[in-house]
Amino acid sequence: METPLAQVGGLPGGLPDFGPASVLTASRVDPLPLLAIALVGGLYLYGVLRLRSRGDAWSPLRTLSFTVLGLGTVAFALMSGLGAYDTTLFGVHMVQHMLLSMVAPVFLALGAPVTLALRTLPKGPRARLLAVLHSRVARVVTFPAIPWLLFVGSPFALYFSGWYDATLDSRLLHDLLHLHFVAVGALFFWPLLGIDPVPGRVGHGGRMLMSAATLPFHAFLGVAIMSVPDSGAGLLGGDHYLAFLPVEQAVFQQDVGGGLLWSSGDVVGLMFLFIMLFQWMRASEREATREDRRLDRLEAAAGRS
Repeated sequence: METPLAQVGGLPGGLPDFGPASVLTASRVDPLPLLAIALVGGLYLYGVLRLRSRGDAWSPLRTLSFTVLGLGTVAFALMSGLGAYDTTLFGVHMVQHMLLSMVAPVFLALGAPVTLALRTLPKGPRARLLAVLHSRVARVVTFPAIPWLLFVGSPFALYFSGWYDATLDSRLLHDLLHLHFVAVGALFFWPLLGIDPVPGRVGHGGRMLMSAATLPFHAFLGVAIMSVPDSGAGLLGGDHYLAFLPVEQAVFQQDVGGGLLWSSGDVVGLMFLFIMLFQWMRASEREATREDRRLDRLEAAAGRS
């Protein structure tokens, strides 16, 4: 009989058994992520204030998306109880993985920080940012196939090589893994949303195709992670987890993590498809409105002649 997630005992570091309340009660302040989040959020808010001080409008929804929903998701993933248990319970790690790679990047992109920077930076820094956006490196890195391969392929490389095991035993590698999740998610979702003027953008149909093409891979990876025998042979991070968890608990945790990857990956992917479908419909409506106005002008000009 499977043991509930909350009934795990003997965790390292004096951590109590994990339960829903642990997300709040085990929260902690991690200075480095907190500093990075505060710096990025402060720069964004400074840009918004500068824009409004000269009478230009900026959508409050964009500000809310970037600061509260985007950076807030990163903070929640790293400094709530999820961050405290992410190296002790594989299921918790997978929740953190999905938040950093599939949720936070979408909200950060909806905040349009590149557009904000281009509208508020002084002439020199703005020119340097444009140079980066138009550089060959940026065009190569954001070429649609590259972010797609990174987004789909890097989890397979992470979990079916020695990389994941190494991140469990090294704080530096563990922090770099978090950065990797956010960076790869940003590379994938930023051009697909098409709000900021970043390279790598494709047409609406291509965006939906790329997003839909990720769904089977999430399901396949989730099933592969869940396919660990009851003996624990082939357990991800086995040497690490089996030092403080019985085999049946470690196997159960991996089943939970694989199931979360399978289900949440499909749910988030389908939600993102609906967002892009809505964008496509809005773009078609705007194009139809422009065409109607153009035809009205031509008709009016013909009537005057």
